[in-house]
Amino acid sequence: MDFYKLWFANLDISYKVKKEIYTNYSEEKCIFYDRKNIYLRKKAVDKKIDNILNDINASIKNIVEKEDIKVVGIKDSDYPKNLKELENPPIYLFYKGNINILNEKNNIAIVGSRRCTSYGAEVTKIVSKNISNNNLNIVSGGALGIDSIAHKTALENKGTTSIVLGCGIDVIYPKYNKNIFKEVLKDGCILSEFPIGTPPISYNFPIRNRIISGLSRAIIIVEGTNKSGSMITVKYGLEQGKDILAVPGSIFSSMSEGPNSLIKDGALVLDSMEELNSYFNFSKIGEKNESIVDGIKERILKFLKDGPMHIDEIIRHIDVDTSDIYRLLFEMQFDNKIISFSGNYYGKIN
Repeated sequence: MDFYKLWFANLDISYKVKKEIYTNYSEEKCIFYDRKNIYLRKKAVDKKIDNILNDINASIKNIVEKEDIKVVGIKDSDYPKNLKELENPPIYLFYKGNINILNEKNNIAIVGSRRCTSYGAEVTKIVSKNISNNNLNIVSGGALGIDSIAHKTALENKGTTSIVLGCGIDVIYPKYNKNIFKEVLKDGCILSEFPIGTPPISYNFPIRNRIISGLSRAIIIVEGTNKSGSMITVKYGLEQGKDILAVPGSIFSSMSEGPNSLIKDGALVLDSMEELNSYFNFSKIGEKNESIVDGIKERILKFLKDGPMHIDEIIRHIDVDTSDIYRLLFEMQFDNKIISFSGNYYGKIN
């Protein structure tokens, strides 16, 4: 670990001040040895520099060594190239794992609600599996709900995935996802622009979201209200010129409010696996014979002829893999064959 890079990267000063100092020096070592002159120009920085000098050799250094944390700066060759295109790119990123994956593969962001519906969960599994099987890297925020499902599905399909944190790289948040974080590091990476020890305060997450979108070729939003963090990620993505793919959902579900409004505004509609395959130029992987699929759809329609049924009843009656059922229901909605209601009920359109 480069002591000088760690020292300056972990310095808790404003982005504007840090960027100005960083731009004026060839390397962090020069900043360190010229810091007394920096004090004269930036008196507000004086106390913070003194404070971090007092503990960088002890607690911070111990954390870095124990957890194998690394730091990459925007001038370094392994800094994610997509982030360099941002208006306000992170000057430094703290990371664990293989950061080169972000430059070696195309990255696709998958975002959505922490309180996702079973529909959203199953769509995320199907989409994430297809993306992973086609050697793309899934980027998300490591939160509960859609994020976790996307990361977990990538791992289950031997794909790669990356987590962008809204806290310090040494802080596991949420703690429930500790095992997922551990698995991600085998081939992917976890990264953060926040100094070591930074708690997961709400202010950090919108800042973090610009990195999720900035890293990615496209953003897939599965679920979320109009005021959700997922929509903040999409907002950044639109500003950055990214493609937005929105998964349509029930008009009765608040969790589909965000994607449905984006579709009205012109987002790409992710309403079938064919649409996903077409957008990414994927080959069709693991699909059933077309006649078999049509037969299953007919069985579903017959089952729904007497009125709306809960998803659990449909799965029990049709006796097909759960993920396949959700995929077929997903497609049938956009063929105007069925409609979804709140509470995971589906009905036939006459």
